[in-house]
Amino acid sequence: MVEQPPVTPRRIAMRRTIALIVALLVVGAIALGVVAVVRSRGSAAPPPPPPPAPAKPFRIVFPEGFARRDMAERITAVDEIALRKRGVRPALSAQAYLKATSRNVRVPGFGRTRYPFEGFLFPATYDFFKGTPSKQLVRDQLDAFAENWAHVNLHYASRKNLTPYDVLIIASMIEKEVRVRSERPLVAAVIYNRLHAHMPLGIDATIRYALDVPATESLRESQLHDPTPYNTRLHAGLPPTPIANPGLASIQAAAHPAKVDYLYFVRKPDKLHHFFTASATAFDNYSRAHGY
Repeated sequence: MVEQPPVTPRRIAMRRTIALIVALLVVGAIALGVVAVVRSRGSAAPPPPPPPAPAKPFRIVFPEGFARRDMAERITAVDEIALRKRGVRPALSAQAYLKATSRNVRVPGFGRTRYPFEGFLFPATYDFFKGTPSKQLVRDQLDAFAENWAHVNLHYASRKNLTPYDVLIIASMIEKEVRVRSERPLVAAVIYNRLHAHMPLGIDATIRYALDVPATESLRESQLHDPTPYNTRLHAGLPPTPIANPGLASIQAAAHPAKVDYLYFVRKPDKLHHFFTASATAFDNYSRAHGY
């Protein structure tokens, strides 16, 4: 057994001194760590500012049946709203839109021939920004047309010797004549049957298109006899071009008419539905009975 040295006051003082030194060293190390952390935080770069919110797009709606000139007028109206409500003057303009659609265009599915833009400017809702040029809107409409046209089966129309462009022209007439969806294939049937019988189509919407007469005005006798090639009362066959830009429902109806023998139709007094018949006598009697 090893004998421990006696504990003297000197030894006690020495131990206390050593313990105090150790404690001071520990406290100093902790303090130095805190200072280093504070300095590192103070010297770090401030966090980057949040990215700006994406610009809110403008929106323009082209209803089914709008002609090219109607779309230009709608662009002007939307530009005025953008300026009044948001203080922004968009690059999109009616003048640039009409210029961008003034030439002829080649469209997939319509062969190598170039056609006027009328009929191919698909009616839908489009978003655009302050700097969106008119040409971009036109490209968007052509893309939307191609996407929708891809869903159309043209086998029946082809068997009736109608080209894709013929179908588009028929669809535009349906779009301007029909208010009730279920009547679209019936009006298409009348057009097909009249073409087969070599009868003038007698669709006054074609005259309105050529002479720029709104649907709210009655056609004058002189206008009904105007020799424009769009006068389907005077000229048999289809008008030279579409008279509007039809939606998919009218295009489908133009490609798939109802299997009926109707040759005549006239609007009913409710201004929505039509009376259809294969009889000229029945058509005349109905028209006289309702003051047409």
